[in-house]
Amino acid sequence: MTNSRTDGDAPVMPRRDSERQDQARQDACGRGGAGRGAGRAAEGPGEPRSSVTRREVIGGIGLAGAGAVVGAAVAGALSGNNSERVTGKKSDGYLLVDTKKCAGCRTCMLACSLAHYGQTSLSLARIQVRSDAFATFPDDIAQSQCHQCPYPSCVAACPVGAMHIDAGTGVRTVDVDKCIGCERCIAACPYTPSRVQWNPVERHAQKCDLCLDTPYWDEEGGAHGKQACVEACPMQAIAFTSEMPVQDESGYEVNLRNEHYLSLGLPADDDAKVCALQALTQSRIATAAANQEAAAATAS
Repeated sequence: MTNSRTDGDAPVMPRRDSERQDQARQDACGRGGAGRGAGRAAEGPGEPRSSVTRREVIGGIGLAGAGAVVGAAVAGALSGNNSERVTGKKSDGYLLVDTKKCAGCRTCMLACSLAHYGQTSLSLARIQVRSDAFATFPDDIAQSQCHQCPYPSCVAACPVGAMHIDAGTGVRTVDVDKCIGCERCIAACPYTPSRVQWNPVERHAQKCDLCLDTPYWDEEGGAHGKQACVEACPMQAIAFTSEMPVQDESGYEVNLRNEHYLSLGLPADDDAKVCALQALTQSRIATAAANQEAAAATAS
């Protein structure tokens, strides 16, 4: 994936119907106090008005109205109408990271943004890499990715079913056409930082979908395909697994410091005290011993 644009350039992407509708609403209500009549006049005589999305309702009726709309939806959810959205099959895939192997280059973030939106923008990435200039190894860099929780609180919090479980793969993902922008899913995520982000360009919630929907990447993604961040990481510090990890941060942080990493002369242990050459030698000895045992077992 290549793209010549940078964060400073204006986004180049197809405009969604909802964006065109948002623009019409702003022209009618937000600029120069023209009022609703100007919005109708702009459409021309005899032309039907475009349909209004839920997101426009939240943006146009103000804080009090938004509370009423969302509150009513949540009341319906609590009454039992929402039960099918908080249960479902487990995800068929999960991302694992090695924060001690990560170099902090943020290639994974740019690859994610390119695959989903066709532009290199850290603000649009669904995997997050955080750096602390005042910390020391191994606390200076951290990776944060969606855990694809078995009981996703983000799905349970969504009042309109935009955050949902994909029926085919079990991936927890967002239907952006349903999203009303209430950000309840972002607040509901039990992890810090939240693994659900706000898309500042298209104005909706977003989260890792394991590259299930990547219009700017020609590879098959999702839990049964490839993930852009895994493919792009130069340090091989991100891995995919179909086995559900232990459900806390430690379950998703694994040691990926294999021979590829040791051959670079980098330490293999968590405290960065084991000589890479020593670790590489031990690794090769262990591999040779395992091969000998396997050969002996086969011969017998």
